[in-house]
Amino acid sequence: MAEPCWISLTTDYGLTDGFVAACHGVIARYAPQARVIDVTHLVPPADVRRGAAVLAQTVPYLPWGVHVAVVDPGVGGTRRGVGLATPGGLLVGPDNGLLVEAAEALGGIRAAVELTAPDWLAPEVSRTFHGRDVFAPVAARLATGSALAGAGPAVDPETLVRLPTPTVRVVDGALTAEVSTVDHFGNVQLAAPAALLDPLPDELTVAGHPAVRGRTFGDAAPGALVVHVDSADRVAVAVNGGRAVDLLTVRPGDLLTVAGRVR
Repeated sequence: MAEPCWISLTTDYGLTDGFVAACHGVIARYAPQARVIDVTHLVPPADVRRGAAVLAQTVPYLPWGVHVAVVDPGVGGTRRGVGLATPGGLLVGPDNGLLVEAAEALGGIRAAVELTAPDWLAPEVSRTFHGRDVFAPVAARLATGSALAGAGPAVDPETLVRLPTPTVRVVDGALTAEVSTVDHFGNVQLAAPAALLDPLPDELTVAGHPAVRGRTFGDAAPGALVVHVDSADRVAVAVNGGRAVDLLTVRPGDLLTVAGRVR
């Protein structure tokens, strides 16, 4: 592994406490040559699905390195801490579904371990702050060239927790799909891949609201809905100059139907 190594951090820790700084500090103490990219620390608290989506859609564009993700409502309980090896990098975090989609985006899981080796962890591990005491120290060890196998016993990748497959269906020419994420701008991303938009006409409805199919936001009139393919190659709904989430009043996990408009 070439030095310096990159480490990315994706968490729901927020920016008003010292949690992020503590993780940075641990990494700096154990791997001072590592360079850290903060993906986001504003994942909604305990929203594992949102964290998984952000991570999976971001890591393919990051340099090869160790990707730490902590959205961990089960911290201190029975869930495992795991490290995953992929062709595109290493992933470290809780075994609660947060890491698997990102691992697939990086080429698939080649190996997995449970993070239990005492000398890889903090001398005292808090029950409620594994980001600082488990995941950051492990990431630092990996960044300095230690092999993942040293972090703990091997885990069968098939036993890793996976999030439920989101609903996506096409019935009578209408696309119904689960809301995957809502971004900072209020754009609503569906779990549907881009190809499912191809058969739909240019004039549409989204949950009964008139919309147009377009390539970018400006293809709709100001304040109107546009259905397009976003930067993650998913079907998404936006408002030209506004927030689709406010107009549609949806949240992740809700179902939206996109259909041809009947004149």
